[in-house]
Amino acid sequence: MINEMTEIQSLMQIQQLSLRYQQKLAFQDITLSIPQNSITAIVGPSGCGKSSFLTCLNRLSDLIPGCTVSGHIQLGTLNIRNPKINTTALRRRIGMIFQKPNPFPMSIEKNITFPLKEHGIKNAQERDRIVEQVLQDVGLWSEVKDRLQANALNLSGGQKQRLCIARTLALQPEILLMDEPCSALDPIASGIVEDLIISLRQKYNYTIIIVTHNLAQAKRIADYAALFWVDGSCGRLIEFAPAEQFFNAPNHELTQAYVNGIKG
Repeated sequence: MINEMTEIQSLMQIQQLSLRYQQKLAFQDITLSIPQNSITAIVGPSGCGKSSFLTCLNRLSDLIPGCTVSGHIQLGTLNIRNPKINTTALRRRIGMIFQKPNPFPMSIEKNITFPLKEHGIKNAQERDRIVEQVLQDVGLWSEVKDRLQANALNLSGGQKQRLCIARTLALQPEILLMDEPCSALDPIASGIVEDLIISLRQKYNYTIIIVTHNLAQAKRIADYAALFWVDGSCGRLIEFAPAEQFFNAPNHELTQAYVNGIKG
């Protein structure tokens, strides 16, 4: 399946990637290329290593005690697995949105300006410009422009998640990793975030990798899809394909069973 997509321009190449927590393999020998300026959805049953896979892509796995990663990840000319790389700079290039919105316990404005200051943007006017721009990008500006000094923890769940996305966008990443970004939201807020994800790809050419248990959501938003499955007690990649083929004419019988609700 992957060989059929070699003409698609890929932004990230992953080869024989495996992750182990102490003696337990979370997933093994994952090889795929992430197409540029696209939304790639990773689906599959619980426990197949989807979220663990995401943590490897910007080295958040380094922060997990007892976690060992092997294999190769290439972003352009950068070898992500190189132990000498600056992981702070890497995580600026590859941002992460988590399942549960995690705004900092400070004002809406400071949620965005704090990381900007940490990354060396000292000009206050430039920070103000970025705050307004990213809040516009996620559709929050009209909702919060008159209360930027209010505590971000008082926002609704959907607003918190959009603020977290805005905070990540402020650092101008090349790739957005999203781990079940709608699972903690009500259907209306989830729909707003889905529309935002699509607009980030269409309007701003972001490359997005999203883990979701929601097959209907994946079908709505994804350009490409990958199925992870538990095989021999660890996660493996079963199929990776353009979304239309993945959902309507998959090559693997497991994919067909999963997308039709027979398995998983």
